[in-house]
Amino acid sequence: MLRLIQIAHPDHGRRIGLVADDTVSILGGCATAYEAVRAAFDRRKPLAALLGAKPVESVVSYDDIYEGRGAWTILVPFDHPVEPARCLVSGTGLTHLASAETRQKMHAAGEQETDSMRMYRWGMEGGRPSAGEIGTAPEWFYKGSGLILRPHGDRLEVPAYAEDGGEEPEIAGVYVIDDSGVPRRIGMAMGNEFSDHKTERRNYLYLAPSKLRQCSLGPELIVDPDFTHVAGTVGIERDGARVWSKEIGSGEQRMSHSLANLEHHHFKHPQHRRPGDVHVHFFGADAFSFGAGVELRDGDVMVIAFEGFGRALRNTVRIGRKSERPVVVQPA
Repeated sequence: MLRLIQIAHPDHGRRIGLVADDTVSILGGCATAYEAVRAAFDRRKPLAALLGAKPVESVVSYDDIYEGRGAWTILVPFDHPVEPARCLVSGTGLTHLASAETRQKMHAAGEQETDSMRMYRWGMEGGRPSAGEIGTAPEWFYKGSGLILRPHGDRLEVPAYAEDGGEEPEIAGVYVIDDSGVPRRIGMAMGNEFSDHKTERRNYLYLAPSKLRQCSLGPELIVDPDFTHVAGTVGIERDGARVWSKEIGSGEQRMSHSLANLEHHHFKHPQHRRPGDVHVHFFGADAFSFGAGVELRDGDVMVIAFEGFGRALRNTVRIGRKSERPVVVQPA
């Protein structure tokens, strides 16, 4: 299992490295993870083999990079380095029972089953088709382009037009479309699919705009991880103290859909198979603090960790206090 990281230095620019315990081996030959993937495609070589054959330029302290000490800074572990708009960030909801139950509580009228719980049940009944067959379609949502991705240690901002911001601890798949239009799964990474739950709670039809927020990924991309059953934790730190935490889980054994079914229903659309494009797709959350009645404050730190996916992902909430002003469209 390879743990790939992207970092940047004011003098050396962007670099990629392989993480091993408390060190990062900085590789030569490719400045970005996307460049390495394209090279692997061109040479018809597995990415892991290509990375393993790259020369090591230097070995640096992972502790220093992770903690923000020194000149190296952590970037998102995968992106489209030239055209961020060619990275589509999307996700699948209602794949975990806890998230479906939270949605049920948001929108239920008495004991009536909501559309959210009904869709989760459909996944349980038909989301794991036999090989060669197509299962029930999951919920799908759009978050934005690669411009919304933030790395470990960066802030996630709640804009003036938002009602709140809350963490959603998830695992995301990272894909690149090869020159033949075939989706290639590059690896997976921890993510914080940051969302506006108060806006969503007003009406479930507000789910789409509630997802148009920044989100984070990393700090590491895991090449060929075990996604069978993944244990994890999520926590909120305030003024240096942990104010809420919960054990969580993900992986195919914890989800209502198989990975193959989620991937089919995302990539069945021809516009999602444009050669050279990058896709970051979140697989759903098991639990989040909003469902426990916690309202995040400015300066809170969201901490997400999944076993086998590298060091924890930490991001600070930044709540914008400026009043919203109309966006005025000018004539051409």
